[in-house]
Amino acid sequence: MVFYLGTHMPHWLERVAFPLFVSHRQLSRRPRRRPLIARCRWALDSGGFTELALHGRWTIPPDAYAEAVAGYADTIGQLDFAAPQDWMCEPVMLERTGLSITEHQHRTVANYLHLRAIAPDLPFIPVLQGWQLADYLHCADLYASAGVNLASLPRVGLGSVCRRQSTTEIARIVATLAHIGLRLHGFGVKTGGLHRYGQHLASADSLAWSFAARREPPLPGHTHKNCANCLTYAASWRERILTRLHTTPRQPELPGIDGEPPTWKAA
Repeated sequence: MVFYLGTHMPHWLERVAFPLFVSHRQLSRRPRRRPLIARCRWALDSGGFTELALHGRWTIPPDAYAEAVAGYADTIGQLDFAAPQDWMCEPVMLERTGLSITEHQHRTVANYLHLRAIAPDLPFIPVLQGWQLADYLHCADLYASAGVNLASLPRVGLGSVCRRQSTTEIARIVATLAHIGLRLHGFGVKTGGLHRYGQHLASADSLAWSFAARREPPLPGHTHKNCANCLTYAASWRERILTRLHTTPRQPELPGIDGEPPTWKAA
């Protein structure tokens, strides 16, 4: 599994050698005195959760987003993939937009298709959105109906899981989707989720270190209020998490998943 450390600090792309996960919202606000040149591989978050939470809709036109991603790919370099402008399906998001899960799914798929059509050379990934397992399988069917073979792609994002990501329900969803051949990226996976079903993920990102650091005093000798944006703290947290993942025994398969034949096939 490739683990991308989430960060609010785009300039870390020039400072570290391990993979980072950076938001378009942060990159777009960065003063353009000079371009960043990445020395690490990285992936781009579209900032969808914040966008929908603030506005109840996407205010950034897809063409403008694609243009920004093209700039990041060309100038920063080493971009592994970019999230589309997807529509999350948490109850709070449905309340904010006033739309249904099905409508959010259709808009998510439509955006991916649009981005792929206008920028076929950029590494946009499809994202599965839903709430229950049946929702995610339905979303996969929408992609298949549009001619997208998810199982053939290097990465498929899994959305709307970060706020319940260490639960048995999400573990079953992840295991089922991995079982049908999808190379999943887990958005915002915290430590509990990584240990519970990390073996089923092709990649994941996490900003959990920053939230933890806000509740703790700064490291000895550090003069900032806390280490929520501290590279030393973040790098140390990353090493601890990866060490635990490599040394902790693998979680057993969930009953009813291991050995079951796939129930969904790509077109």
